[in-house]
Amino acid sequence: MSGKHFDAFRHTVERELMGHPVVVDNAYTAWFAEGRVPLDHLRHFTVQFSVFSNQFLLAALNRVINADTVEAARESKEILLNELGVVYNDRGKADAQAGDGDPALVSTTGTVDGGTFRFRAAHFEWLLRFGAALGLGFADLGKRRHGEPDTLFFCDELFRLYGSADYNEAMGASFAVENWAAAGFWKELIRGLERIKAEHVPALPLGFFTWHDQLEENHRAHVWHELSACCDSPRFKGEAFIAAGVAMLDAVKAFWDGLDRMRLRPGILHHQLQP
Repeated sequence: MSGKHFDAFRHTVERELMGHPVVVDNAYTAWFAEGRVPLDHLRHFTVQFSVFSNQFLLAALNRVINADTVEAARESKEILLNELGVVYNDRGKADAQAGDGDPALVSTTGTVDGGTFRFRAAHFEWLLRFGAALGLGFADLGKRRHGEPDTLFFCDELFRLYGSADYNEAMGASFAVENWAAAGFWKELIRGLERIKAEHVPALPLGFFTWHDQLEENHRAHVWHELSACCDSPRFKGEAFIAAGVAMLDAVKAFWDGLDRMRLRPGILHHQLQP
């Protein structure tokens, strides 16, 4: 794609993806950032977030399986294996590699190649420790059976689009997810959780959220470079890329909208989430 055409396509991307409502105007995370989250709803949020986080492993594995080059497969393995507990091998943080998997200690940069596996460094185990402070156990978290319909729709769309065997679908969905993740929703969640921790749950560990926020800050600078490289592929089709990205963001929005509706209807929370 020539420089002139890429500039035009960039404007389309910024309008359709960067300007998507879930990126620029997420009502749920804006509310959450105020920190006035009832504990029963915080438990519900934790369960739904754990379902998305754990079910993402299937989409990440599908992306590895459907990769079209060795390089793409390795890039996907970086994400999957880190999710499962392989700490990034960052030569500048050798001491952190010897840690017990605490997200406050492990690196957000480097590679899983030569990294150390820690059970406690699995992202789901970070969420388990977060949930434990709220009275939730292993049996309460991460399973598909715990997911509300909007959460499961999001998970299924991740599997279908992010893990797609179609080059343009996979790249469009990946680009959309990365931009959503880097757009600030982690910071809104952290802001709300810091207030909850200070006022209600002093033992609440926030490492899962602060680690991911730092990771996305590191990714932000690479996203557009990756798009430029993607556009150089003879297989690249801009319309299909955009369509997949929009569909992916629509699914992200469905997830947050489902939580927003649920916070307004506390009477229908699952019985196991009651304090």
